[in-house]
This record gives sequence, structure tokens and C-alpha cells, in this order.
Amino acid sequence: MTIWESARIAVRGLRAGPLRSLLTMLGIIIGVAAVIVLVAFGNGLQRFVADAFGPLANQIQITPDRGGISGTGTPRDLTDADVRALRDRASAPAVASVSPTVTGSAQLQLAGGGSVRSGVTGADADYLDITNRELVVGSFFDDRQATTRAKVVVLGPNPVATLFGGRAGEALGSEVRIGRTSFRVIGVLAANGQQDDIAVMPLGAARAYLTGGGDVVDQITVRAVSTDAVPQAVEQVTTLLDDRHRIDDPQDRDYTVTALQSLLDQSSQVLSFVTIFVAAVAGISLLVGSIGVANIMLVTVTERTREIGIRKAIGARRRAILQQFLIEAMVLTGIGGVIGILVGVGVSVLAGIVLPRLVPDFPAPTVSAGSVVLAFGVSLLIGLLAGGFPANRAARMRPIDALRHQ
Repeated sequence: MTIWESARIAVRGLRAGPLRSLLTMLGIIIGVAAVIVLVAFGNGLQRFVADAFGPLANQIQITPDRGGISGTGTPRDLTDADVRALRDRASAPAVASVSPTVTGSAQLQLAGGGSVRSGVTGADADYLDITNRELVVGSFFDDRQATTRAKVVVLGPNPVATLFGGRAGEALGSEVRIGRTSFRVIGVLAANGQQDDIAVMPLGAARAYLTGGGDVVDQITVRAVSTDAVPQAVEQVTTLLDDRHRIDDPQDRDYTVTALQSLLDQSSQVLSFVTIFVAAVAGISLLVGSIGVANIMLVTVTERTREIGIRKAIGARRRAILQQFLIEAMVLTGIGGVIGILVGVGVSVLAGIVLPRLVPDFPAPTVSAGSVVLAFGVSLLIGLLAGGFPANRAARMRPIDALRHQ
């Protein structure tokens, strides 16, 4: 008997009990579809994070660390002199740009009424580029306005929503009182989900009218020339600041350097683990399906005992009987796997179309070929393993015992 003849007999046996075959395949279908859908959602989340934060991968943030100095040492502040030193390409060739900021909070008020408390950031003219922010309307302040301490401000989406009902065009050109000083709104930032409750003004203006602090800065954001140059830029930054702050032991540093690339790598790793975990949970349904396949194959062997006896009596070899029932089990799980793939891919594609419309910014699922191949391969393996014992049991029957079976 050829393998094709065995496959034909196996399909005929499945067609003899279509409802039973369908119910048996249901566990495989659900398991395969669940694996594909959950992995697709995990991939979509990873892609969303990569798209949202990928442009920030070459950023390095420097913040003061007051607890860094041990013994009798005195921690130093980050200052404008540190910023100028970092901007020296001869000392830090891997650094593309440097942006200092001072931060605080203040009450924002309109002349006609309405107020909101918001974070205030003083920055220089390249703040937008280095933080990868965009404007909805208007423009950002330029170098001249930054140098002259112009009383201009760019508002985040949250203050605009509270003060102007979300109408960015209406906010443009308005006078907003921040603290005790009036500022003219020249732009509105696009939402990024992280720093939306913010008002950005020139660094000098923030120091003069709100935060004070002389030449001290609260944070320095450095952008490396490329993502690959981030480790080199971190080394150059720490070497330069160690020298300026007279740091001999790295444990005594009075500042902290954080490369966003390392944080992105860690978050990506965590998301990968979560994706694998939920896929493993979905795989439990495949295990349940395999138990169903094994049970049905045992029942099938019992029901067809006389058929097995007749076939063996007329010369069928043990290998032919074993092959027939193994193929029957694999056809059962193979068809279930194909249907599961169609269901899983269909649900993922449909979710990618519908969910972003219902929930804005929802990460669309992304089907991966690896999850499809893995799920289908596991379904075939289940057929091989679950059908192995019943098939071996059928092949080992003695013809006389099989023919006597009632």
C-alpha cells in the first residue's frame, strides 16, 4: 500500500464521522488561531514601541545625582559651562548636539479667565529636533528669541485642551500669564503621550521670570551622531564630565548618564518575554486538542478492529496499518491547523483594521510568518504523537483476535 492509498483511506475514515472529526479538530483550530493572534498582538506592541521611541534611540540624558559624592566631597551642579564643553566637537566627536533644560511648574492663566497648572521647561532653540517633537500649529522659538529671552511660549496639548478647549488655532497668538509674567503663544506641540502637560519657553526667559538658578541646568540631553555611536558618546561624555567635576571613582559621580537605547533594548526584551509567555499560554489549548485527537484515535481503532483484522488476514503488513492510522491522525490535525491559520490570520487582519478606529493609537497586530509555521508544525507534531499510540496498538493486533472482536 502506497502512502497515497493510506491517505485516501484515512480521509474516507474521517468523512465517515464528519461531526466527530470537526469537534476533534476544534481544539487544534482554537489553539493554532490563539497562538497566531496573541503573537500578532505582541508583535504589534513591539513595533509600536519601536516606532514611537526608535527616533530617540541616539539620545543620552544627563541629570544631577546629589547622592553620588561620598566622604567630604561636594557634589557639583550641571552648568552652562558643562554644556559648552560637551558641544566642543574636539572633546566629544561622537556628540551631534546638546540641549540643556531647566524645569519647574507654574499656573497658566488666560486674561479672560481659565487656568491650569502645568510643567514649565526652559530650553534652547534645538529642543524640538533633539527630543523629536512636532508642532500642530505655529513655530518654535529661534536662536534670536532664545538669546534675547523673548517672552514666547510653546504649549503642550494638555494646557491647550484645558484653556482653549483643544483648539490649537485659537491658542496661537494668545497671551498667557505664567507665574507673574505674560507670554505669547507661538506654537502648540503635538501629543506624544509622555510630555503633553508642558509649556516650553526660552531657557533665559525661564530663568529670568520663573525658575531662577543662575547658570545651573536641571538636565542635559545629548544626541549621538548615530545609534551605533551611542556607547562611544556615553564614554566621551562621562570622561569629559569626570574631568570637569574632578571625579576619580565612577561610584562618586555627581551626575547620572542614561542612554535611552539601553532602556529601549530592555523594554523590547520584556515585550519579547511577554509575547512568548502569552503564546505558551495559548499553546495549552493545543495540548488539550492533542488529548482530544488521541482519544478519538483510540475510539477509531476500537470501532475498526474487525476491519484491521480483515486487512491483516489478507496480507496487510504491520507497517501499512501503522501508516494508515498515523496519516489519519496527521490529516485530522493538519486540516485543523490550516483552518486555525486562516482563522488566526483573519482575526489579526480584521483587528488591525477595526481596533485602531475604535481605540486611537491602538497598536495594530502584526502577523509573523514564524508564528504561522510554528503553530502549523506543532499541530502536525501533535497528530504524529497523539496518533502514535493508537496506531501502534492497531498494528500489533493479531488477525484472529481482531476478527473475533464484537
